[in-house]
Amino acid sequence: MSEIKNSASIIRLPIIIAITLVGGIFIGAKMFNTGTQVNDISKSANKFRDIISYINSEYVDTVNTDQLTEEAINKMLEKLDPHSVYIPPKDMDMAKAQLEGDFEGIGIEFQILKDTLYVVSPISGGPSEAVGLQAGDKIVQVDSKNIASIKLSTQDVFKYLRGKKGTKVNLSIQRKGQKKWLDFTITRDKIPTFSVDVAYMINSEVGFLKVNRFTANTYNEFKKGMTDLKAKGMKKLILDLRGNPGGYMDKATQMVDEMLDGNKLIVFTKSKQSRYNTETRANTSGIFEKGPVIVLIDEGSASASEIVSGALQDNDRALIVGRRSFGKGLVQMPISLGDNSELRLTISRYYTPSGRSIQKPYLKGEDDYNMDIVNRYKHGEFFNADSIKFDDKLKYKTTKGRTVYGGGGIMPDIFIARDTSMFTGYLNQLFNSGVIREYTLEYGFNKKKELEKMSLEQFRKSFEVTDAMLADINKQAQKAEIKFNESDFNRSKEFIKNQVKALIARSVWKNEGFYPVFNEQDEMFNKAMNLFDKAAAIEQGKF
Repeated sequence: MSEIKNSASIIRLPIIIAITLVGGIFIGAKMFNTGTQVNDISKSANKFRDIISYINSEYVDTVNTDQLTEEAINKMLEKLDPHSVYIPPKDMDMAKAQLEGDFEGIGIEFQILKDTLYVVSPISGGPSEAVGLQAGDKIVQVDSKNIASIKLSTQDVFKYLRGKKGTKVNLSIQRKGQKKWLDFTITRDKIPTFSVDVAYMINSEVGFLKVNRFTANTYNEFKKGMTDLKAKGMKKLILDLRGNPGGYMDKATQMVDEMLDGNKLIVFTKSKQSRYNTETRANTSGIFEKGPVIVLIDEGSASASEIVSGALQDNDRALIVGRRSFGKGLVQMPISLGDNSELRLTISRYYTPSGRSIQKPYLKGEDDYNMDIVNRYKHGEFFNADSIKFDDKLKYKTTKGRTVYGGGGIMPDIFIARDTSMFTGYLNQLFNSGVIREYTLEYGFNKKKELEKMSLEQFRKSFEVTDAMLADINKQAQKAEIKFNESDFNRSKEFIKNQVKALIARSVWKNEGFYPVFNEQDEMFNKAMNLFDKAAAIEQGKF
């Protein structure tokens, strides 16, 4: 089971992004402390223990010392950097789910709309598909407990539906066209999740591959996607890393290795502890070492995404297109604590091959750091490349002599402004209320047999979102107490039509249907399609 992604037009802004090293780094660092360090730490620990003990025994009111301790830990980590974090036991399952390649549960993609849990799609081959759950089903009870209209959260859904392989859960489903609820008993199983959203051929030469995060399975998914694209004749590649918050560093470097020849440098790390200093180079015969590559990034592309784009840019292997990336160049080590909580502690900085640290400043505090993306928007950076000021002291050279900058994210070779021409208040309300998602779920369910008779190519060419369909959406919006705004609607109309068509395609062909339709009106994608001459020139050193 995984939460369905938001519309591709909605930017996901990472605030806390974990990037994990593999190998010996997982062993505890305490054994390396010197005698002086041990004494200093012991004094501090004793002082903290004494204070907690006095509060527990002498303070006038009853207090929760566990809660006080966790708050103290969080306040202490805030003094370090924005990415050193403490994860309490209750949040560990969700935190791990962001990086694990699979999990155990019932196997659905879901969305919470109007405080109701909808099945967007049963995962292919999973237990929910096996018993007959369908897209559009509303889950109203779990093990006889009502879950409708109770302000359900994503974490609540995980708690109810995930569980160990072999355990059973009873669901009551409300299905359109059925007067009575349908009851299902589902045996949980191991469910694969995917970090490569889609890999498809745009035309006879150009392949498109989108990676949404870097998990344990990302490299294998990437290699399979690339192999399939190569078999279909791919000679040029668009790699989409927009909105990708990062994840496992080794999966990022393995991906880069498939596109770099020789033993070119991919990334290196530096720390005050020499054992954390690493250097990663290309060392295998890659699947796509020749041929133009364009990488799409934006302000939501972080950590492992920046390792990929920075390595390909510094080695003059790819043309980077889009907007300045997030700017996370710190590496965290996960440290398991005794109560099943976890400390993710920053232990080094990573650097691109040219020597760039792309970590943006954080010394003004976490609030200032977290407001960086908002400030970029206010300063006009999303719309004008000239608004970005780089420090000449942080100027570096790529392998073939191009100038690049450090100090705060990867700056693309070709800037593409964010297109907000279609965004209106009315459009935001349609999405935030779930009206468009609910309409397309229902439409896909009602027209499923009719749609399945078409090929995806036929659908793309002939299916039209009619004015009658748009009128139905506006009626649903009125029922949701959204006031119709004709001016806003007309401004957003073509975008709404594209979104509706893409989401309907998704109900039949999943992401293989969604992205080819959505990309038809994606400005960055369409501009990138005209930049392969520049990508080829960079690869050949002709710039």
